[in-house]
Amino acid sequence: MANIMIRRNDKGYVFYMPKRDIEDSILSMEFDTPEKWGGEIRLGNGGVYFIEPQAAPARLPISVRAKRLDGVE
Repeated sequence: MANIMIRRNDKGYVFYMPKRDIEDSILSMEFDTPEKWGGEIRLGNGGVYFIEPQAAPARLPISVRAKRLDGVE
């Protein structure tokens, strides 16, 4: 599992992994409601990660642990 940061810009959510200096747009997030946020996220580069579903954060950016579900980087 890797520590990542998620922030929001005018185009949507942005994924950032500091350890590898990877930044990409989040194309889709499995859960995006105030009650349930996270799950499987798909990045613009084809990468797929999993964030344990939780209540939506009060504010962004937020640092969370994510598990890579594929081999794309």
